[in-house]
Amino acid sequence: MENVNTLDHLLQIEAQAAALVNDAQTEADRRIHENEEKNRAAYEEHFKAEIQTRETSLKKEKEKIREQYNKAIEDYRKEVSAINVNTGNFSALLNDYLKV
Repeated sequence: MENVNTLDHLLQIEAQAAALVNDAQTEADRRIHENEEKNRAAYEEHFKAEIQTRETSLKKEKEKIREQYNKAIEDYRKEVSAINVNTGNFSALLNDYLKV
């Protein structure tokens, strides 16, 4: 009878150990999932901030280039407008060249 009681006691201890292992696994899974969510959120936050910073920088650079382009075009137009074109001499030169 004593062997049966010892065996029952060992089975109870084994059941308790299995329950403890199951609880520990459940807690570990919960913590892993919690950390994954926290890390994913931190990752997204970091890269959203980085993307925003780069987009702002890109917009500033595009505006700077656009301003430089507009200034270069305006300077070119002024330069071309300032040139005094003598159409008479140009026509004479072309006629001479083409022997018209």
